[in-house]
Amino acid sequence: MIDTLINRIKHTHAPVVCGLDPVLGSIPAHIRADAYGAYGESLAGAAEAIWQFNKAIIDHIYDLIPAIKPQIAMYEQYGIEGLIAFQKTCAYGKEKGLLIIGDIKRGDIGSTAAAYAAAHLGQVQVGDKVFSPFAADFITVNPYLGSDSMEPFITAAKAANKGLFVLVKTSNPGSGEFQDRLLMPADAVGPARPLYELVAERVAAWGADFVAPASGYSHVGAVVGATYPEQGERLRTLMPQTFFLVPGYGAQGGRAADVAHLFDEDGLGALISSSRGITYAYQDKNYTRYGSAAFADAARAALLDMIEDIAGVL
Repeated sequence: MIDTLINRIKHTHAPVVCGLDPVLGSIPAHIRADAYGAYGESLAGAAEAIWQFNKAIIDHIYDLIPAIKPQIAMYEQYGIEGLIAFQKTCAYGKEKGLLIIGDIKRGDIGSTAAAYAAAHLGQVQVGDKVFSPFAADFITVNPYLGSDSMEPFITAAKAANKGLFVLVKTSNPGSGEFQDRLLMPADAVGPARPLYELVAERVAAWGADFVAPASGYSHVGAVVGATYPEQGERLRTLMPQTFFLVPGYGAQGGRAADVAHLFDEDGLGALISSSRGITYAYQDKNYTRYGSAAFADAARAALLDMIEDIAGVL
């Protein structure tokens, strides 16, 4: 699957993924009014507004980028109806030819991890039939429960020829509270190193026997935030065969110059993520000329500007 992603990046000339993280209050009022008119001010009404908003965004950007990244928590908060909107968003994105990165950040052990993996990467069996509930191509996972928590996800990804992005150095301001904590090696030989470097080495090891033949990149990728460029440069050195999913560009403060060193000499190796900077561009002073009625056109314009900005440093 990583080779499929790379091929689509080459085709679109856009190492960019659009996050679909719906915030109900930021969805244009006319979308909400139509949804509430049909379903009332209810969880079903909220889910319908999210679905119609996402569908319009996808319709206006699917030809520009290789993938979308819906964040499941933004749907889960609306209960079963919200999860239906998540599933419909994933299915529609695939219908339009996009790869789906399920931003689920799951992490658990044993049968629980296996169940998460089956839901989002693999299949579940009901009687004589099998189903793929969410059918993502990649998912984000949390490794901090250790190798046994990762094994079910890696096994499921291998069985389905899909991929993972493992949290290594995240983009949020508090990430350093634990991730930057200096630790001595187990044998007490050598200098103390930050925890994220030790996680990075383990991620590289997990993916060492799951490398795509064409690109040489592993199906086990890493989440590396754009907001910490020095750490990102170090992580690229530690994980030369690891593809990076890079949050933090735009609204969180990351710039194109901050992500340039995450790519290889061919302009590959990283996928830069932006969510609200694209989907709610109509609220940005640079795109207010579109107005809320043309919110999806504003999203397309913001995405084109982002693609050009990234291209300028590659």
